[in-house]
Amino acid sequence: MSVLDKIEALREKFPRAEQQLAEYILANPQQIRDMPSQLLAQMVGISQASVVRFSQKLGYKGYPDFKFALSDTLHLHTPNDSAAKLHGEISLDDNFSIMSQKLLAGKINVLQKTHAVNPQTSYEQATALLLNAKRVLLCGKGGSALVAKDLSYKLQKLGMAALAETDTHVQLANIANYTAEDVLVVLSESGETADSVKITEQAASNGVQIISITAYGNNSVAKLAGVKLYTVADESSARLSSILARNAQELVIDTLFILLTQSCPQGRKKLAASNLAVDTFLARKR
Repeated sequence: MSVLDKIEALREKFPRAEQQLAEYILANPQQIRDMPSQLLAQMVGISQASVVRFSQKLGYKGYPDFKFALSDTLHLHTPNDSAAKLHGEISLDDNFSIMSQKLLAGKINVLQKTHAVNPQTSYEQATALLLNAKRVLLCGKGGSALVAKDLSYKLQKLGMAALAETDTHVQLANIANYTAEDVLVVLSESGETADSVKITEQAASNGVQIISITAYGNNSVAKLAGVKLYTVADESSARLSSILARNAQELVIDTLFILLTQSCPQGRKKLAASNLAVDTFLARKR
């Protein structure tokens, strides 16, 4: 994930002073790569130490490493003005062509960023946990609950004991009896939904293996998870945010499903049997 994408994804989560720094960097990336930290701090009106801390929050050792990463990003990135204009809020005044292009551009953007932010090792670790799980509980609220249900169906086709439940009381009742042999998958765009945090805390206290699928960055759910998978959605577009968040989550669960299918011969047999049963039923109805 590029340094500019990281800043964009985390911008709303920074304290106010660091939000100002993030906005300045996003607006002036070319100037930043030749600017010392002291000058940047003066331009934004913050301390030099704040600039260093900001760089470290993004995962760099310090400001020089941050500038190297920014230079690499600018070297590889080719601006596309027409695409940039299509991002953001869909207006009531947009005609069908503009509206549909904005929607498509938004979807492509979040899928590319979500793909970039998740390393292969995270997917492999999540796959290993699921393959070895005695039981799998999936939880989410709102749109995340729909994605959790979708993943539960996919896991069931592979012969896994997977349950997606939306009622918090039922989730707690189930997780209270889960152990280290079991897995909890928590889908939460913010990672701060009260019910999801409570379920995750209960699972952690029982030693349950936890996979989180949350927005990129530190949040209460991800902090408790052994395996962290992230989504990146454009929060600046109110009308698109829930749609794009769901698209990002679906990319993550579909990637997991395909990896599981590739990794488990027995699962592939069960998937084939499941598909055959449905096909046979549909053929009889014709």
